[in-house]
Amino acid sequence: MKKAMGWFAVLVLLATPAAAQIKTSPLFIIERDENTNVVHYDARLTADGKLDPKEPVIAYWAGRAEGAPRENLNWIEKKMAYGFTVKPDPSVNGYKMALVAAPEKEIIVKKVKDAVHAEGFINGRPVVLEKLHIHASDGLPWPKVHYIEVYGKDLQTGESLREKMVPK
Repeated sequence: MKKAMGWFAVLVLLATPAAAQIKTSPLFIIERDENTNVVHYDARLTADGKLDPKEPVIAYWAGRAEGAPRENLNWIEKKMAYGFTVKPDPSVNGYKMALVAAPEKEIIVKKVKDAVHAEGFINGRPVVLEKLHIHASDGLPWPKVHYIEVYGKDLQTGESLREKMVPK
């Protein structure tokens, strides 16, 4: 019986190579004032290079120091700050994404030629998002966000753009 179970486990692993073939492509990051840890948002791609319909975007913590461990977001971080929703949208040939912290700022995730982009708007101009930087101070029970700077490159000109958003 033990030998049969062992062979079954080997067959299951051999029958599911697709999971090992999932690749990621960086989309954008969120930095904060208080430390060097960064939240990374990556697109997940299938073996044939398409956005993974099961989970097209993932987010995780990574330290800037070399060898710093990668960590998943915890439940509170997903619900209150760094989480997101993502839904397929054929009208944009990709996915619409909204960050929990800024649901009014729609992000389009799509593949353009060989690259995957997170597209949005800065000062009314369409951009490829690069990063958000959160300027905050300690507060109880949550840090107080003073403002967020959004950085990206203009889709038409390639010009670097920045916008300062002040929470209401």
